[in-house]
Amino acid sequence: MANSFATRLTAALLVACLATAARADEEAPQPSPSPSVQAPSGQTPSGQKGRAGRGEAGSGASAAANTPAAEQHRLPPDSTTKQSVALPGRTLNFSATAGSIRVFDDKGEPLADIAYTSYQLDGAEKASRPVTFLFNGGPGSASAWLQFGNVGPWRLPFDGAVSSASPELQPNADTWLDFTDLVFIDPVDTGYSRFVTTSEDARKRFFTVDGDANSVALVIRRWLEKYDRLTSPKYLVGESYGGIRGPKVVRNLQMQQGVGPRGLILISPVLDFRDYTGSSLLQYVASLPTMTAVARQAKGPVTREDLADVERYASGDFLLDLVKGQADTEATTRLADNVAGLTGIDQAVSRRLAGRFDIGEFRREFDRKSGKVTGRYDASVEGFDPYPDSSYFRFNDPSGDPLMAPLTSAAVDLTTRRLNWRPDGSYHLLSESVNKAWEFGHGINPAESVTQLRQALALDPKLKLLIGHGLFDLATPYFASKIILDQLPAFAGPSRTRLAVYPGGHMFYSRDGSRQAFRKEVEALVK
Repeated sequence: MANSFATRLTAALLVACLATAARADEEAPQPSPSPSVQAPSGQTPSGQKGRAGRGEAGSGASAAANTPAAEQHRLPPDSTTKQSVALPGRTLNFSATAGSIRVFDDKGEPLADIAYTSYQLDGAEKASRPVTFLFNGGPGSASAWLQFGNVGPWRLPFDGAVSSASPELQPNADTWLDFTDLVFIDPVDTGYSRFVTTSEDARKRFFTVDGDANSVALVIRRWLEKYDRLTSPKYLVGESYGGIRGPKVVRNLQMQQGVGPRGLILISPVLDFRDYTGSSLLQYVASLPTMTAVARQAKGPVTREDLADVERYASGDFLLDLVKGQADTEATTRLADNVAGLTGIDQAVSRRLAGRFDIGEFRREFDRKSGKVTGRYDASVEGFDPYPDSSYFRFNDPSGDPLMAPLTSAAVDLTTRRLNWRPDGSYHLLSESVNKAWEFGHGINPAESVTQLRQALALDPKLKLLIGHGLFDLATPYFASKIILDQLPAFAGPSRTRLAVYPGGHMFYSRDGSRQAFRKEVEALVK
């Protein structure tokens, strides 16, 4: 969820070292070229179709993979087990595979092992059975949040979790496995995914906006080839920073990998960092409905329909007064008092801040009299401020941090015990080192994926988009996505794009009703 910009230098390095290779087995991430750039004749994608093992590369790459450095860091062979889960009204029998796909540079040198967990329903016809690829964001987040909080065959209760909560997984009655096979991808240095190269330059290229998206697209194609699923209907799901990653992956699949997804599903996405940076006034417009929802839910249940008045105000008179600026004292006072009335924050505080609350200020001021702070992921969740008298912010997130311990333990236990895949080394649920090393670039254009989203929707008139948000999410407010969707051309209208907003936060699926309602939306899209 960090913010920054993509540079021309990064793109040049990606072209040089992560360029399109002749074979999928000797390929690494590469930036998307213009539509006019095509692979030379005869260089069609190939892969390890139907292999039960880890899908090693061809002879040239295999020789490179046997280098001491690569072998030292190598993940174990894939593990496929037969599983069964008893759910209300049905029993699902499926094959579960925990494994990895190795990617190479254009010289056949191994770069990384990208871990995945897949679930394929027994007895289904591969050609017609949908398959959905899922990834979280961060950057630096493993896919366990989506797998064990929302979509997979087993689920860990998120709502009300504390660090000491039992990590025991339960059968997930709301799994999507009923209507689609599932593949959860952990980008490099998240989960058990890891580098096998010692080249710092090569490692850094994965931690860029385009290098990351292109590596995920490559892994998707390689998985499809490996399991003979190229003809299956294909869908992608991205959460949070997955809103940047997702449209870029779709575009790369369309233009570079020879794969055409049918649908893109984004959960609590960020689509354009320009809305959250610098002096952008849209950051205040986007967050005001969510801040108001937090205040209103303290008095009773809230739905998006209950916020219609705030949405109108945010995009109307509120924005007009923001544009007038603090040079207009009357407009500033009016704006500050309206914000105080909507959010319940003290009028004097709102006037001091000119009604312009950033996320951290709101989280602390909302219930400061009680010495509590709200969550960033879910602002309806409160926790104690460890330094309530401090003159600066020194608190974490009471809505997200308690999940770290039980979710990590659950992921490791399932992978090693039930799925019988035992990598050495640590499992990284949320890697701070990846987040800190991420290169968004330092150019004049902040990271955004709206460009790729428009291009993908324009290219394929059958491609559909579903976006789900939580009302109380301050990390990626739902109204920011609403503003972006409203700007799309007519060819991407309501018949192809939909925004669904539910009670809850960034992981709105932690609430039973919201998770079940969103599942119905996804099932309708896939079917």
